[in-house]
Amino acid sequence: MATVTAPLPGIQAHEEKTKLRISDYFKWTVDHKIIGVQYMVTSLFFFIVGGALVMMVRWELLTPTLDLVQNGTQFNQLFTMHGTIMIFLWIIPMFAGFGNYLVPLMLGAKDMAFPWLNAFAFWLIPPAGVLMILGYFAGQAQAGWTSYPPLSTLFSDGDGQTMWAIAIHILGLSSILGGLNFIVTVRNMRPEGMSYFQMPLLIWAILATSIIVVMATPFLAGGLTLLILDRVAGTAFFNPAEGGDVLLWQNVFWFYSHPAVYIMVIPGFGILSEVLSTHSRKSVFGYRAIALSSLVIALVGFTVWAHHMFTSLMPSLRIPFMLTSMIIAVPTGIKIFSWIGTIWGGKIRLTSAMLFALGFLSMFVIGGISGVMLAAVPFDLHVHDTYFVVSHFHFVLYGGSVLAIYAGLYHWYPKITGYMMDERLGKIHFWITYVAFFFTFFPMHLLGMLGMPRRVAVYAPEFQTLNTIVSVSAFVLGISTFIVLFNLVYSLYKKRVAGPNPWRALTLEWATDSPPPAHNFHGDPVFFSNPYGYGTEAAYRYLEEQEKELGPSYPKTMEPSTQAMAHAAPAPAGD
Repeated sequence: MATVTAPLPGIQAHEEKTKLRISDYFKWTVDHKIIGVQYMVTSLFFFIVGGALVMMVRWELLTPTLDLVQNGTQFNQLFTMHGTIMIFLWIIPMFAGFGNYLVPLMLGAKDMAFPWLNAFAFWLIPPAGVLMILGYFAGQAQAGWTSYPPLSTLFSDGDGQTMWAIAIHILGLSSILGGLNFIVTVRNMRPEGMSYFQMPLLIWAILATSIIVVMATPFLAGGLTLLILDRVAGTAFFNPAEGGDVLLWQNVFWFYSHPAVYIMVIPGFGILSEVLSTHSRKSVFGYRAIALSSLVIALVGFTVWAHHMFTSLMPSLRIPFMLTSMIIAVPTGIKIFSWIGTIWGGKIRLTSAMLFALGFLSMFVIGGISGVMLAAVPFDLHVHDTYFVVSHFHFVLYGGSVLAIYAGLYHWYPKITGYMMDERLGKIHFWITYVAFFFTFFPMHLLGMLGMPRRVAVYAPEFQTLNTIVSVSAFVLGISTFIVLFNLVYSLYKKRVAGPNPWRALTLEWATDSPPPAHNFHGDPVFFSNPYGYGTEAAYRYLEEQEKELGPSYPKTMEPSTQAMAHAAPAPAGD
């Protein structure tokens, strides 16, 4: 285990902190930290928009008859925009925001490999979002976020469906540019002496995600190009009456969109590894297994797309895709096993970040189990296009991705702003979110197995009781969102100074001021050889030296003594 053999360089002569104004976040900049915050704030805005839309969906579903909307077309528009915004304008760019802010800091770098390209990738997002929303007033998209032809071609006359496709095209370009930037940054900007197996696991997750983005998104771009041409140029790529193939879109779309599920989940895996290890003061159990399993998921994720098409797939092809869909659960199971091993016997502090990480772990397991059920052809044929699928999807992407985002916000907010978030509000936020989420989406399993189809505004009266439970819980879940938004703003007002390293973490983003200076570090940072080497005297000395150089943090220390640090000596990160 390496030790800190020299003071952290360059910190003796601190440069004056740069004070950023709110207006700085509305300008073009190549500072990855500002760009990261721009991603996050923009994504939170669209989270509110997408959440408001689904509140209207659940209002409509309180009763079996039409109440809020006038017809099925308006209902289709609501859930189409909800799903699209939540995926392409909330979860994906939010994780890109975490990556933009943290990857250079975790690598000890001054910025991303291509700063200008980084800024350009972000500034593609706001106009794409505006274009998509404006489409609502031009005959909005109504074919669902999957946009299957002929619903998105022959049966959608308004320009909104075309604007939807163009907006997704722009967002896809943003993702590709960002993914390329992340790959080059990780490849070329690691500090001297840092091997791949000494990188924080969040960087492994961002790397695996970026590989998926770069490989899969061009397929979506190709499919969208054909869709747009069918709509505006009179082509017939998806019109079987003129020699086209409707299933072509499904194959191309899902070849992107199932790997895209992992684009929305793998960064959350990385956040979980950071939070669980830091707040349980334990070295990551199975570091290499967690790191490599992200790459396995990225690879195997390209072999499972047709399980979305079991009902239209040739029977002889169902079994191979059933097998691959089950196999991909193995690397995910490895991660869950390793996370449990990480917190087992640890000195767990139930901070808000830790609670949301544990919430992710429990809810994602439920989503994973229902995913394996859906991978089985006989069961999938029974519940296809029912609320069981909706439940599974949200246990993965809300119980997984969104809870991970919350964990990341509470964990890194002190680094981004220099202030601690209010822990009491954070815990209230967690418990309301956790309970409301469960009662929003778990009853959907029952609705699906009883036969209620998804994407319908009018349903059989026998489903009303469960739908009422779901809708009321959804309203509470929506209200819980405003607790974290209030906490984000209130904590800036309260100004409870965090200091450089309030969690006494070992990864490099904490080895500088909070918030970091313009070029991240006052000199070249010294990284600790094991970013999760808690419980050793070497780690304790490193943190003490860091505190001498940078100043104290709040809350003060997690370990009162060297003896407390040395209660368990974990293996090096590469073992």
